[in-house]
Amino acid sequence: MLDQDESRVNSIRSRLAKNPADGGKLKGSKVTLPSKSGSTIGTGNYVVTVGLGTPKRDLTFIFDTGSDLTWTQCEPCARYCYHQQEPIFNPSKSTSYTNISCNSPTCDELQSGTGKSPSCSASTCVYGIQYGDQSYSVGFFAQDKLALTSTDVFNNFLFGCGQNNRGLFVGAAGLIGLGRNALSLVSQTAQKYGKLFSYCLPSTSSSTGYLTFGSGGGTSKAVKFTPSLVNSQGPSFYFLNLIAISVGGRKLSTSASVFSTAGTIIDSGTVISRLPPTAYSDLRASFQQQMSKYPKAAPASILDTCYDFSQYDTVDVPKINLYFSDGAEMDLDPSGIFYILNISQVCLAFAGNSDATDIAILGNVQQKTFDVVYDVAGGRIGFAPGGCE
Repeated sequence: MLDQDESRVNSIRSRLAKNPADGGKLKGSKVTLPSKSGSTIGTGNYVVTVGLGTPKRDLTFIFDTGSDLTWTQCEPCARYCYHQQEPIFNPSKSTSYTNISCNSPTCDELQSGTGKSPSCSASTCVYGIQYGDQSYSVGFFAQDKLALTSTDVFNNFLFGCGQNNRGLFVGAAGLIGLGRNALSLVSQTAQKYGKLFSYCLPSTSSSTGYLTFGSGGGTSKAVKFTPSLVNSQGPSFYFLNLIAISVGGRKLSTSASVFSTAGTIIDSGTVISRLPPTAYSDLRASFQQQMSKYPKAAPASILDTCYDFSQYDTVDVPKINLYFSDGAEMDLDPSGIFYILNISQVCLAFAGNSDATDIAILGNVQQKTFDVVYDVAGGRIGFAPGGCE
């Protein structure tokens, strides 16, 4: 899983490509879906279940703020489908399903939404999307009815009907794209939800979080916002201005310019957060110093600071805080500090980039238990602790 995560990060670095984005007005509707850890089906990402087609078929999707196109595996799996939990979606059994034709302007939107030019198969628009660790989905670009709940239903929702799918999506039917592009679920539902969504990623595989679209009664006062920046290199990503980190209540000496060199994105689909090399070495040195009484364990893939807690009933973990511009802050939950392979190999859940110009990424381990609010129309992202409670 960690090697796949590294591949995804490499793909994000190489992908910073071109897409349009538009604003939206805040609307009053709101819908909440339960979110679960994908660890039960073998992925380090988080999943929700939604309905597709007529009659509706419930399917479990990974949700991903780092991509735009929503797609699911589709019968007849002309080339290849991996194993998924539920039966694979069969478009021929949905009365509301239609393919997008090659000469439709809608087909052309795939270029910005996937970074690849669409192709054609017997006048049907064909999409292809790749995620960097060689995982990919290729199939027919289509539209059908999407039911987030029984009352929140969207006709003519654009998605990919995958005929050739391989990679790290194990168990899930496909992926929901929550980026900024016009093809994302956020944009396709903008008239109802005003481009506002939030989630809480649960800290354990047995607990439940949520993925909410729209504001209803607005957001909690506890949410502290920071500007969400648009970067022309990667206009569908959500950039943030990370400015400082503290360990055990002491701010690291890392200069703010270290973080601003390449910038930082927040991504629900990256597991382990990546920091600029200088910032990571400062974090690691301070963390190791404050954890010096515990025995070290062997490194695990990209994680180089690991401990053996097999002889301990309780462990004193130094607090780690992340600071953003305009006063937003994350006081990480203990579940957001360590990545646990087993009790004798518990690793600091951060990794250093090899180059100062590589993008920093706030991954999903660090986001656990926070209410993370994306006010896309308002150009800001907010955090509040205790989100899943």
